[in-house]
Amino acid sequence: MSPSQSPRQPAHLPLVSCLFLAASMTLVGSYVGLSKLLVAVFPVFLLAWLRFGIAAVAMAGWMRKPADEPTLGPAEKRLLFAQSLFGNFLFSICMLFGVQATSALAAGVTMAGIPAAVAFLSWVMLKERITPRSAAGIACAVGGIALLAFARNAPGTASAPWWGYVLLLAAVFCEASYVVIGKRLTASLSPRRISALINAWGLALVTPLGLWQALSFDFTQVSAGSWGLLVFYALAASMVSVWLWMQGLKRVPAQQAGVFTVMLPLSAAAIGVLLLGEHVTAAHALACALALAGLLLATWPSRVVPGAASNSAKHPSAPAADKVG
Repeated sequence: MSPSQSPRQPAHLPLVSCLFLAASMTLVGSYVGLSKLLVAVFPVFLLAWLRFGIAAVAMAGWMRKPADEPTLGPAEKRLLFAQSLFGNFLFSICMLFGVQATSALAAGVTMAGIPAAVAFLSWVMLKERITPRSAAGIACAVGGIALLAFARNAPGTASAPWWGYVLLLAAVFCEASYVVIGKRLTASLSPRRISALINAWGLALVTPLGLWQALSFDFTQVSAGSWGLLVFYALAASMVSVWLWMQGLKRVPAQQAGVFTVMLPLSAAAIGVLLLGEHVTAAHALACALALAGLLLATWPSRVVPGAASNSAKHPSAPAADKVG
C-alpha cells in the first residue's frame, strides 16, 4: 500500500469487541432494572451513598495519577466536578427516585432517549449541527417517552405519578450532560481515572444526605441477598461496565459502538417483565418501539469516509456506560 493510500475500514466489526459492547450495555440495563428492588430496601440517598462508597473502595487503585498524565488544572477540576454533579450525583438521585415511583420498564424505555439527549445538548452547548436523521431520532425518543407517561394508568399497569416520569427524563439529560462534558476530559485523562475521580466527587456530594438516612436505618433488617445485589449494583455501575465499554471501543469506531446502546432499554425492560412481574401493554410496546427507533436513528453510523474511523477512535462521542446508574 502506497503512503498516499488510506487504510480501508474492515468489512466486519471484530466479534469479541462487539460482544464487549453488547455486554456492557446489557449490564447497564440490568442494574437500572434491578435498582427497583434496591429502592424497596434502602432509602434513596443511603443507597446512593453506599453505592459510591463501595465503588470508591474498589477503585482506590484507579485514583493514582499515571506518570505520563498532566497535572489537573483549574479547568479540568471544574469539569470533573460538573461531570460528577450531573452524571453521578443528580443522575443517580433522579433515576432512583424515578424508578421507585414508576417501573423498571419505564426506566428502560426512558433511558433509550440518552443518545437523542446527547445530540440535543451537543447542539446547545457545543454548537454541533443536528442532522435531519438526528432530529428524527430526537422526535421519536420524545414521542416514546411522552406516550409512556400518558399510558401510565393503562389497564394492567400500576398507577404512577407524573413526576416519576419527569425525574426519569431529568436523569436522561443528566447522563447526556455527563457525555457532553466528558468529550473535553478524555483528551487529557484516562477513562479509569476519570471514573474514579467523579465517583469520589459523587461520594462527597451525597455523604451528608446518606449519613442522615443511615442514622435512622435498621441495617440488621437487610438480607444477604440485598447486600449482594447492592455490591453488584455498585461494581457494575462504576467498574465492570466501564471496562467492557472501553475494551470494545478500542477496535470499534464510536459511531458504530453507539448502536449497541439498544441493549440498555431491552435488558432493563426484560428485567422488569421477567423478574419483577411488570405488565406490558400495547402502549408500552409502542413507546418502546418509538424509543428504540429514536436510539437507532441517533446512533446508527452514516457512510464512513476515509479517515473518519480513525478520527472517531481518537475522539469518541458515543454515550459512555460508566455513569449510568
